[in-house]
Amino acid sequence: MARKIESLFLDGPAGRLEALLEEPEQAAPREAALVCHPHPQHGGTMHNKVVYRIARGLRTAGAAVLRFNYRGVNLSEGEYAHGEGELEDARATLQYLRERYPDLPFTLAGFSFGSRIVLRLACGGAGASRVIAVGFPTQYKDRAGLEDCLVPRIFVQSTHDQYGSVAELEPLVASLPEPKKLVLVEAEDHFFAGGLDQLEREIAEL
Repeated sequence: MARKIESLFLDGPAGRLEALLEEPEQAAPREAALVCHPHPQHGGTMHNKVVYRIARGLRTAGAAVLRFNYRGVNLSEGEYAHGEGELEDARATLQYLRERYPDLPFTLAGFSFGSRIVLRLACGGAGASRVIAVGFPTQYKDRAGLEDCLVPRIFVQSTHDQYGSVAELEPLVASLPEPKKLVLVEAEDHFFAGGLDQLEREIAEL
């Protein structure tokens, strides 16, 4: 069966946002998922290979997956807004996803900068059933609201992430309240070189 995919333009706080919605191939979706991409000023887009693998893994597990470009990226209107505007972009696209699938639980997932966006969104009371933070960059001192967050948090990290080493992430995750989980993927760098297949499998099996 062909992949079910829709190209969309959604109303965002700074103008239209370019998005892609994909449904599972074999059955009706069991959950909805929003996936956020890496830093827009460092080449991040919804077509990033890690974002694509996260989306495909979630779709394999039965999710309808919405990816989008933050303001100012590709065909999305507006300009970079230092993380605050991008958080509001994610909030707007999540609203669309919730309206499209009102009866389904939803997951928030993101890679790198996007992992911080989804953690802030989830821990701010968005109502997510879980949040998946892939390639969480530990060099930021701000913990993205994690200290008091009780949403189930799953961290998926490359074993050789130059922006979030295992040595830094393990104690951070250990210090957080339950429920939480850390999944390590054997890979060469932050972008999961050599480990993308394993990353996708891990996401599908969460």
